[in-house]
Amino acid sequence: MFKSIRWRIAVSYIVLILLAMFALAAYASAVVRSAHLADLQVELAKQARLVEEALEEPLAGAPTGQDIDALAKHYAALLDARVTIIGVDGIVLGESHEDRRQMDNHLLRPEVQQAFAEGQGSSIRYSNTLRASLMYLAIPARFDGQLVGVVRVALPLDQIEVNVARLRLTILGAAAVAAVAAALLAIYIAERTARPVRLLTQVVERVADGDLTARLLPITQDEVGTLTQAFNRMADRLRGMVDSLADERSRLAAVLEHMADGVVIADGDGCVRLINPAARRMLETGERPALGQPFAQVVRHYRLIELWQQCRAGEEVPVELVEVGRSGPFVQAIVTPLQDAEPGSCLLILQDLTRVRQLETVRRDFISNVSHELRTPLASLKALVDTLRDGGLEDAPAARRFLDRMESEVDALAQMVQELLELSRIESGQVPFHLAPTSIFDVVLPPVERLRPQAERAGVEIRIEIPASMPRVLADRERVQQVVTNLVHNAIKFTPSGGSIQVSAEQREDDVLIAVRDTGVGISVADLPRIFERFYKADRARAGGGTGLGLSIAKHIVQGHGGRIWAESAEGQGSTFYFTLPAAAET
Repeated sequence: MFKSIRWRIAVSYIVLILLAMFALAAYASAVVRSAHLADLQVELAKQARLVEEALEEPLAGAPTGQDIDALAKHYAALLDARVTIIGVDGIVLGESHEDRRQMDNHLLRPEVQQAFAEGQGSSIRYSNTLRASLMYLAIPARFDGQLVGVVRVALPLDQIEVNVARLRLTILGAAAVAAVAAALLAIYIAERTARPVRLLTQVVERVADGDLTARLLPITQDEVGTLTQAFNRMADRLRGMVDSLADERSRLAAVLEHMADGVVIADGDGCVRLINPAARRMLETGERPALGQPFAQVVRHYRLIELWQQCRAGEEVPVELVEVGRSGPFVQAIVTPLQDAEPGSCLLILQDLTRVRQLETVRRDFISNVSHELRTPLASLKALVDTLRDGGLEDAPAARRFLDRMESEVDALAQMVQELLELSRIESGQVPFHLAPTSIFDVVLPPVERLRPQAERAGVEIRIEIPASMPRVLADRERVQQVVTNLVHNAIKFTPSGGSIQVSAEQREDDVLIAVRDTGVGISVADLPRIFERFYKADRARAGGGTGLGLSIAKHIVQGHGGRIWAESAEGQGSTFYFTLPAAAET
């Protein structure tokens, strides 16, 4: 209960009020009792003076004990009090309520001593004789100026105690009523004070649970109201900061999610705290298995681990080129310490250079292939020229053969240069494609018919299996004919005598699939992914008559139409080349 501010305030007020009322009751009772005792003392003094005056005449003679007893009892009956007459030697001369002869010497009674010393003495004590508390008041009795005794009058205090007790009960009753009223008022005031604090606490708990929209309108103008306004301002600023941080986090997450470079952050304990999709792809790991795992277990490459260890040791880490795994990507690793964020933490950036390396390889292969392709006809031309210069001109028939051979080599060079120029123009987008709805037969039949005599000379059968209901395609007819010519020509060249070539087409959802299938020697698994590269030849001994650019040109023409070209083959089991063209919309 005392954990609540409301009850702490209320109970404090109630206890304070009860203590004050009880103290007031005690003080008032003491004051009233003192006043009553003072009044009683004055009254007893008057009565004692009256008895003293009455004793002057008896004391003038020689009174007996019975006479003084009778006088004491007479005045005791008149005054309704106990009257005792004491001699100067302390012997009781007269007593109204007891047998004086059985009473002790009263010389040492405090009121008697005080009366002798000060002219009047009083005391309150318990009387064993009357078995009650009495107030005694004594005054000296004189005759002709001589001290002859002491007159003592006493009254019980029962009535005074009853009056004081009645007053005390009245005061306590009033105090109880006042305490109840004060308690109700204290509870009300405490509730009014604690309610805004309780409401503010509820709002603070909502904010702590993540509800940054929680606010509280000030319902008071005191310190709690000021605190509420300050909390609202703090909540507004906190929400602004959280929204700003959330926006920055979202932007950072979007950047990390879509950036091509891999990012891995390891903390001071060597555990992975962040890894983006690019890094997961390069390291071939998932996000959940990687987070919280040791850096070495996630990376699994000794050189990357060495770079990370150098970074943690504070050494200068060079930029390193690393090939992740045997068939993995070729990456450039950059390790940077993050001392400001956390001591010992490091940032690993992996830049995928696999494509750049492949392009470098293709460039080197291209230069090598061009050099090889140019070297053979140039060497032949050089040999023929040297032969003619060394005397071949005198032999007319031989010179003519040499000139024909030179012309053939020059034509091969011219064809190679022409195909290179055409491929370069197609790749750069300088060759426009005149797309129009075209019958599939118009792009397949002409090149097949032109190559049929060559196939017959090679002993190869060509079949065309295209349904008559085939829809038209959106194509540049001459360019697509060039693709078909290239594929059929290669099929004839690599199909031995007695083999066959099948050209077919089929409709799919939004395009038309054209296939050139042969029963030739096939292509090995190692060569199949590279056959569309420039100057690449799967078998240079059998393909020495070509330039190695035909399939590359065909690929770019098909891609320029929005289609796709690929091949399926097994060595010794023939090959099938596929390419797609978009179907023309029916009007």
